[in-house]
Amino acid sequence: MNFQRTKIFIAGICSLVLTMGIARFAYTPLLQVMQDARLINDAVGGWLAALNYVGYLSGTIIAASISNLVLKDKLYRLSLIIAIISTVAMAWTENWIIWGIWRYLAGLTAAGGLLLGSGLIMNWLVRHGYKMDMGIHFGGVGLGIVVTAIAVEWMLPSFNWAEQWEIFAAIGLVLALPAWLWLPRPDGHDVTKSGQQLTDQLPDAKWLRILSLSYFCVGIGYVVYATFIVVIINNREELIGYGNWAWFLVGITMMPCCYIWEKIAERVSDFLAFLMAYIMMTISIAILIFDVPLWLIVISAVLYGSSMMGIVSMMLTLVGKLAPTKPAKLMGKISVYYAIAQIIAPAFAGQVAEITGNYSSVMFYSTIIMMIGIALLVHLKLAKTNLL
Repeated sequence: MNFQRTKIFIAGICSLVLTMGIARFAYTPLLQVMQDARLINDAVGGWLAALNYVGYLSGTIIAASISNLVLKDKLYRLSLIIAIISTVAMAWTENWIIWGIWRYLAGLTAAGGLLLGSGLIMNWLVRHGYKMDMGIHFGGVGLGIVVTAIAVEWMLPSFNWAEQWEIFAAIGLVLALPAWLWLPRPDGHDVTKSGQQLTDQLPDAKWLRILSLSYFCVGIGYVVYATFIVVIINNREELIGYGNWAWFLVGITMMPCCYIWEKIAERVSDFLAFLMAYIMMTISIAILIFDVPLWLIVISAVLYGSSMMGIVSMMLTLVGKLAPTKPAKLMGKISVYYAIAQIIAPAFAGQVAEITGNYSSVMFYSTIIMMIGIALLVHLKLAKTNLL
């Protein structure tokens, strides 16, 4: 059973590297490559990112509306296939409207990997009497970012933008094999192997709405940083070439952070862990308001990588514990807010950057929104519920 558990975690990590790292986040370093080829400007880049997040929103709505585990499993496997197709198809056109369709589908698959895949793994762990060590699984997002950053840096001298998308699709095809084969299909039972009945402890609507709004604020900060960090850095003459390395640093620090935040939450409480991670992420964004030297860029990337996915991991694990029979359903409900933020922010940020010629205003507004998220989190704690 321990070997089976290891295989399932490997399957989950591979699915996240494919659906989140490649299908979704490869666009971040490749945005600069496509801009250098004079294919898209800041505004179009922002709209393509927004369409990707419209796809993610569609996926979260699907995850939130489906209770049948067998159907979720089928959709999870379909997302692996679409992730590969939507990646390779980016290389076969220069029409940004068609690119938008593929980015939409890539976002749809990201929800399949992050919400449906994670929910299936959580359900398997609980039914087989294991602790929800989901920090290991969510580290796959950071690994995906590392893979995209290294791959683009390696491919830049020898391959054009289209060939790079095709190579990413080939890597994705390899990752899809364990992601498909090593995640067992669910049996649909709400009883653990020891015979214990799984029961949900759902929070009231107001509590969940405030938590979701706080998560919405994180979504704004997360997506602005993730979409434009490489461009922000490379647009400064003295930092040209460091953008991909900053993105690599984000991924490296993100890989262990989910597991570390999981242990911190166990030691100090969910609230304090959330609060620390929110503050770290806010600082990482605020740094980029200014034309700072490289060493502060490094600090920003480390703080962002160390906190962003930790927040996501802790949030999804928290709601998964509240609804062990159908974790993806509640995860989908709260992630709808997160997904809406990801649609609004990139399009707005791209337009502002196109008008102002820089991203300072965008990062300032993102910092303010993150501070609102912190205030909402504190409000939840002051409500004195035992859920946070």
